[in-house]
Amino acid sequence: MASYQVPVVDLIAAQTRDPFKVLLATILSARTRDEVTAAATRRLFPRAGSVDELAELSVSELEKLIYPVGFYRNKARYLSALPKVLNERFDGKVPDTMDALLSLPGVGRKTANLVIAVAFDKPAICVDTHVHRIMNIWGMVATKTPLQTEMQLRKILPERYWKDINFTLVAFGQGTCKPVSPHCDRCPIEKWCPKIGVTPRALKRSDRMTGNSKKFLSWNVNGLRAALKNGFSDVLHALDPDILALQEIKAHPDQVPEINEIIDGYHVYWNPAKKKGYAGTAVFSKVRPVRVWNGLDGVESTDDEGRVLNLEFADFYFINVYSPNAQPALKRLAYKQEFHNALLVHMNKLSRDKSLVLCGDLNVAHKEIDLANPGKNRHNPGFSDEERAWMDEVSTAGYIDTFRKFDPSPGQYTWWSYRFNARAKNIGWRIDYFIVDPASDHRVLEAGIHDEVFGSDHCPVSIVFR
Repeated sequence: MASYQVPVVDLIAAQTRDPFKVLLATILSARTRDEVTAAATRRLFPRAGSVDELAELSVSELEKLIYPVGFYRNKARYLSALPKVLNERFDGKVPDTMDALLSLPGVGRKTANLVIAVAFDKPAICVDTHVHRIMNIWGMVATKTPLQTEMQLRKILPERYWKDINFTLVAFGQGTCKPVSPHCDRCPIEKWCPKIGVTPRALKRSDRMTGNSKKFLSWNVNGLRAALKNGFSDVLHALDPDILALQEIKAHPDQVPEINEIIDGYHVYWNPAKKKGYAGTAVFSKVRPVRVWNGLDGVESTDDEGRVLNLEFADFYFINVYSPNAQPALKRLAYKQEFHNALLVHMNKLSRDKSLVLCGDLNVAHKEIDLANPGKNRHNPGFSDEERAWMDEVSTAGYIDTFRKFDPSPGQYTWWSYRFNARAKNIGWRIDYFIVDPASDHRVLEAGIHDEVFGSDHCPVSIVFR
């Protein structure tokens, strides 16, 4: 548990026991990632630290302060209406009973139970999707809804455990017992768990690793400056890759001087787009490459947009790629096809000489298994027939999609829209890859998707290469 992420409401409660701030944070946290909630509270609290200060803010001001939390417009209206209800019914104070809290705008049972437990230190069972799901997996309950789970747990669980259950199981559900492909292989209670309704993730072949193997990591950070504020340093040091490839850095080196404080031990190579705040790639490598160059032969604009960064090492080439988005109505499809055709020629040329490792955000889901809603996205950018046909060409040429080499299961994604709470619902796409040439298949010992890592709308992907 020491390595698990503490739920944001508990973190806020550790900083302040003010029931009003705990209430605001809890309202914001509903159907929102913790890091988004934390950022929103950092903007909101200085402007709305009390009931009276909140009353001074308009709905439009609140929308700007809390965006992009889930359903931010609805939540802004709830927050705007909150001071009047608190002043008229509760003398400007946050109540500490279930019925009273449920009378407040934007407050449901989960929020009310959290406020009672966290802000007032009273017995309460907060049942969210993690608690509901895990309790059913363990066979503690056999229920259909979180409300049914809460009522059942009130009957069977000693009261002294009520306050801790949400804190414990949210962290456990985010870090190990995930909704899709849980980490049963590293679960401390695996041998006692009945695993009701669970399909564990495929085990990695770590036992084949040797002392000569290296870890390669690829991550579309959707803005390196933003990632640095959202735990990039922690990810780098926790995963400790030998080579880290970044896409969509949206920055030039002089715009991120703070990176120099966290890259000790790495050689850093940049290929930013000429247009600031757009595209770009970078590679951090513990081993100095023999040669580094940018772009693709025959596609000059790849240099302008910083989309390809090539590194040559003693026994392999490493290509970091950020493919263009085909754009709505496929208006940039022709350029993307030109880019991908040149990329395959580039891959074929290099792989004749030595092993080739290509990674990055290719902005295409290859098969229907690689996105949550294939039927609804047919012909959309990223899942058009033309884009998928190029992936077919790559496969036909013998190149290996390393993740599928080890894991054929559905529900494995690397990108989720920021809209509609897509990541929490695992409505995603697998568009980030590590690909190797056919002759180097045996050198790939492991491949993974690190969907426990936040900080971007993409998560990192990795391989172990010998």
